[in-house]
Amino acid sequence: MNDERINEILLTMVEGVGSLTFKRLYDHFGSCESILSASAEQLQIVGGVGPKIASQIASARETYSVEGLLELCRREKIEILSQRDERYPELLRLIHDPPQILYVKGTLTPQDALAFAVIGTRQMSSYGKRLATQLTRGLVQYGVTIISGLAKGIDGAAHRAALEMQGRTIAVLGGGIGRIYPKEHTELAERIVENGALISEYHPLMEPNKGTFPQRNRIVSGMSIGVLVVEAPKKSGAMITARLAYEQGRELFAVPGNVDSVSSGGCNQLLRDGAILVESVDDIFESLGPLFKPVQNPATAAGNNPVSDELRHPGEFPLNEIERTVLRHVGITVTPLEQIVRLTELNSHQVLVALNVLLRRNLIIQGNDGFRRI
Repeated sequence: MNDERINEILLTMVEGVGSLTFKRLYDHFGSCESILSASAEQLQIVGGVGPKIASQIASARETYSVEGLLELCRREKIEILSQRDERYPELLRLIHDPPQILYVKGTLTPQDALAFAVIGTRQMSSYGKRLATQLTRGLVQYGVTIISGLAKGIDGAAHRAALEMQGRTIAVLGGGIGRIYPKEHTELAERIVENGALISEYHPLMEPNKGTFPQRNRIVSGMSIGVLVVEAPKKSGAMITARLAYEQGRELFAVPGNVDSVSSGGCNQLLRDGAILVESVDDIFESLGPLFKPVQNPATAAGNNPVSDELRHPGEFPLNEIERTVLRHVGITVTPLEQIVRLTELNSHQVLVALNVLLRRNLIIQGNDGFRRI
């Protein structure tokens, strides 16, 4: 690990230096070494850096031990990822305020580009638990990674459902990886490490607090192609994540609930405000837009030999063999129906049925002269 990386980690350890403050400092000084070598007076030239933060940065080398942190991470098998690392989650990198540093225990894989957040209240009902479990299992069935916050209630139900299906799941923590909260989820966290990852922007020994949980929510939504709120009151952490998902341009989904249920008040409000109503996994796949960039089909990695090694749209997940064959022969320019029938060697009825499915899933559009991929 070079000196600049060590300095970068040291800066993120300073209380008050969040992702946006780090960026302003870096843009002004040009390197982490220059930031740490600056005087408190020079640091205060940067917007948002007051006397307290400036003093803490100027004395950071005497206050914090990067060597101790690195030794702890080596011992606990915690990886440290910077925004500059190729393995840093691509979708997260694109949000307004991505964490400068991520601590990761477990593994992140290319498949995690197809991650979906399942979140909700800590005080879940039997209805909420049933829907969270059912919908999570449906997503995992198609190779989607499940992201949540390791909290009691809906979060825990989503993580457990993913693990029961032998799927991947990622827990984003509101404190350090060495400070699992709630403590009764310690065993669940250990299971997640075996088939996914624990992630935090906070150093491993940092205790969670009221301010850190809303901050971590932007990571939950930022790493996801879509966010599903299963059950949530109007004032809750899940609703904060929903707002962040909207601001980040993520698709937002909600499960409807009884109008007289406090735990469903937030979901019903989201639906009134334009979130997509979810009754089954099909509702999710039909409404998601194209992926940021093509990703490897999880079925390929599992050795199931799908038609295509790449997915460009989540709606491709549930397609059967005929539908995949037809999609493969629809070009990015208009392809006439007769040409699709000829290329697929299917009868016209099979092709028309498949095309209707592809249209409904927003994978293709129809013009006067034929069909083309979106």
